[in-house]
Order: sequence, then C-alpha cells, then structure tokens
Amino acid sequence: MKELIDAWKQVDRNKIAALLSVVPGLGHLYKHHYLAGFGIMTAGNVMMVFIALWLSFATLGLSLIVVPALWFAGVAYAAYLATDEHGMHPWLHVWNYRRAKLRMLARKP
Repeated sequence: MKELIDAWKQVDRNKIAALLSVVPGLGHLYKHHYLAGFGIMTAGNVMMVFIALWLSFATLGLSLIVVPALWFAGVAYAAYLATDEHGMHPWLHVWNYRRAKLRMLARKP
C-alpha cells in the first residue's frame, strides 16, 4: 500500500486534470478551482450544446462533432495549465487541524 501512496505522490497532477476533463469541469475541480469547475460543468456545457445545435443548421450537422471536440480540448488544455491550488484551502482539510492539535497536545509536558 505504501508503494501505491508513494507512486500517487509522483503523478503529474496536470495530466490527471486534463484526463478528468473528459467531463468538462472535473479537471478544474481536481485542481481546486471550484468556481470555474462548477461554472464549466453547468453553464459552459449548456452553452456548448446550445451553440452546437444552433450551428448545426448552417453546417449540415458538422458542428455537432466539431464544437464539442473543440470544447473538450479547450477545457482539458485550460485544466492542464491551471495553477494547482491543492492544499491552499485549509478549511477543506479539517483532518489536518485535528492531527496538528493532537501533536501539539502530545508535545506539551
């Protein structure tokens, strides 16, 4: 099990975020960009579907393939380039506070 944990620490989080963007927005959520992630998952995907359907009349359906492909690629690239905010939100890692408090109590004579 220790080998798996050590291997997971060596994984490139940028590549994982890009792979998770198969569902647009998950890569941003993985990198702790919550507002962007939820915005992409809701409004962004709805707008992409609307635009693809709207353009399908003018492009004889070609936009039903091209627009989503460009959308997925663009979101994956943006997730890859996004800064990694992991560990920057201490209120999400409550268990670290408990451990730190226990360590402080254990150190007191």
